[in-house]
This record gives sequence, C-alpha cells and structure tokens, in this order.
Amino acid sequence: MSEKLQKVLANAGHGSRREIEGMIAAGRVSVDGKIATLGDRVEVSLALKVRIDGHLVSLRESAQQICRVLAYYKPEGELCTRSDPEGRPTVFDRLPKLRGARWIAVGRLDVNTCGLLLFTTDGELANRLMHPSREVEREYAVRVFGQVDDSKLRDLQRGVQLEDGPAAFKTLRFTGGEGMNQWYNVTLTEGRNREVRRLWEAVGVQVSRLIRVRYGDIPLPKQLPRGGWVELDLKQTNYLRQLVELPAETETRVAVEKDRRRTKANQIRRAVKRHSQTGGRRNNTSR
Repeated sequence: MSEKLQKVLANAGHGSRREIEGMIAAGRVSVDGKIATLGDRVEVSLALKVRIDGHLVSLRESAQQICRVLAYYKPEGELCTRSDPEGRPTVFDRLPKLRGARWIAVGRLDVNTCGLLLFTTDGELANRLMHPSREVEREYAVRVFGQVDDSKLRDLQRGVQLEDGPAAFKTLRFTGGEGMNQWYNVTLTEGRNREVRRLWEAVGVQVSRLIRVRYGDIPLPKQLPRGGWVELDLKQTNYLRQLVELPAETETRVAVEKDRRRTKANQIRRAVKRHSQTGGRRNNTSR
C-alpha cells in the first residue's frame, strides 16, 4: 500500500513531517533518481531508493524500530537546532547516539528558556504532539519583573491580542516572590513562538526567568541536572502515544538498560563480597 513520502520518511525517523515537507519543497529529496514533490506517494520495498541531500536513507527502520522518548533538561543558552553556523551549543549535542534513526525534538524552547524538552525517534509521534489541534498542555514556571495587579492577571486569563492573534493562559497561579520579582505557574495548550514571554509583555511585565516544568502529564524529572536526559519507560511512552491516537508500543529499551545496570551492580557487589572474604581469610592466616 502506498503512503505519502513525508509520512514514510517521518516513520523511519528522518524528521518530523513538517521538517520533511520543507526538505521536499526545497528539492532536497529524490525518489529513484527523480526530485520528489509534495504529494508524492511511495510503496516501501527493497528496490525503492530514496535520498536526502544525495544520501541514500533507510526506510525499513519504521517496521523494526522501537519508539523511544527522552526527557531532556535544556539549559539556557542552547539552541533548538541540529547545528549552528556560529558553533553555538545545541540541544542535540548531549543526546545519546543512535544507529539507523535520529532524535526528533517535540517542539522547541527559545535560547533563553530552560526546562523539559522531549525527543523521540518516532517522527509521526513528534508531528502529532506538536500539532495545535491536539492541545497538549504545557506548564511553565515563570519569574516576572514588573507591577502585577488583579486587572493584568484577569487580562492574561481572558485573553490579550498578540501580533499573531489572541492568546491567553489556560491557568495562572502565583507561587511566590515579593516586590517586583514574582513567580507564577502558567499553562498553555499551544506552542506559538515565545508565547509565554509575549503574553506577559502585552500587559507591560517582563519575564526574567522561564522554565518548562511539564508537557502533558510528563513532568520535568526530579534530580535531573541541566543538560541531563532520561529515557521514558513504556508506560510514559504509551501515554504520549495514546494522547495523539497512536497504537501502544509493546517493547522498550529502558527495561533492558535497567537490567544491564542491575546485573553490573550485582557483579560489583559480588566482587566486593569476594574481596572482603579474601581479605578476612588473609587476616586470619596472618594471625
């Protein structure tokens, strides 16, 4: 059965549908030697040759690949791009290397925002989670500088006009601070560019710190250091898949990795025990 080219490439882990559509529109994708166009459909077979920027890509990973999701604690100063001409750090620099697939960012955070950023190997999952129609809730901890009164808080929840249309926080909760520096937790169900910052600026208040602390029901993991990542387990991965009406996964790499670490820990404990027993016998002998 034939499928749209961008869907096939996304399922094989070569980017989100949106990214791949951009590649096709730019003439960077070819099918069996011919430049692809938007709307092209293909049927995956061993004979099919698809290239991106002249490089042959694998299309068989989609049938074999386990959907993997990472939770990453993005620090301020990192860019949400694969590479930067100026050599600045990107969110992809610290991620674990993959063979036959690649990490796809679920949305983005601006360079001055830190916090939870999800990555997945499943392009279709990334594409659906990012689509505005899904209205996946994002929660942010935000420190603001300026005079905040009840009138401004009402406006932020009822809606204010931005350059790309009206916007509002779904929820807004004061969490601490005093004077001109105060902390709030806010939620949104869309991912417009710099939306949290622009909403506060629309009522004359500046954002001095912004941290994404939750995406859907996935929180920023406790004890995770900035620049650190952790792979989501099968239950969390399937929560995200069910959220966007994708079939549940039955396999995960996390359990395998935990078992490997448990085996290694047991080996270390046995080695320590043997060392202690040997040491004890030596001490008895020396007496």
